[in-house]
Amino acid sequence: MDRKVWVTLTNMCMVYDHEGNVLVQERLGSDWPGITFPGGHVETNESLTDAVIREIYEETGLRISSPRLCGVKDWIEEDGSRYIALLYRSNQFEGELHSSPEGPVYWVKRDELPRRELAPDMDSLLGMFMDGLD
Repeated sequence: MDRKVWVTLTNMCMVYDHEGNVLVQERLGSDWPGITFPGGHVETNESLTDAVIREIYEETGLRISSPRLCGVKDWIEEDGSRYIALLYRSNQFEGELHSSPEGPVYWVKRDELPRRELAPDMDSLLGMFMDGLD
């Protein structure tokens, strides 16, 4: 029995500070518009951790360290392949914030997130990102 499957690996990271703020991205593309956390695809031969660090830097200008896996979302695509989104969070970062072609990035209070125009299904992911934070 062949157990290999075609998989698309992606990541998303909630960057947060000690004042209750989270970094959000307002995605402009028509494929998944709305407020979300930055992230993207894992490249061939790239480690999962290196991928999330790279994606956050490319989309925000911040260099995160010690990203912690806090959840996984997966589904089967119409072509039968699997899509896996690895969910991370980090409160260790440095650099100067800037937006990217993916959309503007900015800080919001964590408790304001549910009242924002979130990307589809983002509300269902917030619990995984927030679990264990005080």
